Amino acid sequence: MTTLALPTEQRSPTGFREALSYEWIKFRSVRSTVWTTAATAVLPLLGAVFVAATGSLQPDDTVLGGSLTLSVVAQMLAAVVGALVISGEYSSGTIRTTFAAVPCRSTVLAAKAALVAPVMYVLALLSCSAAYVVGDAMLPAGRYAQGDPLPALFGIAASFAVAAVLGLAVGTLVRHSAGAVTTVIGVLLLPSLFGPLFGNAERWIAGLSPTAALEKLTQTSDATADTVGSLGPWPSLLLVTACTTSLALAALVLLRRRDA
Repeated sequence: MTTLALPTEQRSPTGFREALSYEWIKFRSVRSTVWTTAATAVLPLLGAVFVAATGSLQPDDTVLGGSLTLSVVAQMLAAVVGALVISGEYSSGTIRTTFAAVPCRSTVLAAKAALVAPVMYVLALLSCSAAYVVGDAMLPAGRYAQGDPLPALFGIAASFAVAAVLGLAVGTLVRHSAGAVTTVIGVLLLPSLFGPLFGNAERWIAGLSPTAALEKLTQTSDATADTVGSLGPWPSLLLVTACTTSLALAALVLLRRRDA
């Protein structure tokens, strides 16, 4: 006698594309991430208008640097967005639903990074480019050095993407929205504050923050060796990217080991 086995429906594991689609839906559905992302886009433009309208640009500054005065604050908001993308789920408890839908936690973190990094890159590139155009149009012609917007604007946008991934890594480690936001802002600011305490290593320590790389790329007169290190803008960006990648990998290891 032959026994016929009834076919059972097997659910295929959720892949990266599906996980990325889920993350996009969550990203545009949560007010905190939407409003913070919007503020990230608007701030550079407001800064350019303010500096040009008030005539507060220093004589030794550049049009590019003056137009992007508020880009540092905008970059901090980009890092906050990255932190909220995952810490918000821990705070609300929806992270358990996310891991139930996508059991592979590496896929979850990769999808979040693949979402926030390109979004912040494109957003920053458009916003900072527009801020430079507005600032150049409003500032008196010939009074200030122009600066070199290309390829600097692409590096500036990349620093926003790196900051967002840094925020994501910190949010994964801290798992609490308020704590993650506070920590990531501290990570952005502290290297410049404590760099001078490390003597000859100052050029490395002060340049560890995405904020340092951003200030160098904007060619602002405030980007002195004492505050942002003596590395060039592009080496500084590469150093920051390497450190952020290492932190993201550490966050991934802990994410796979810890309970939700």
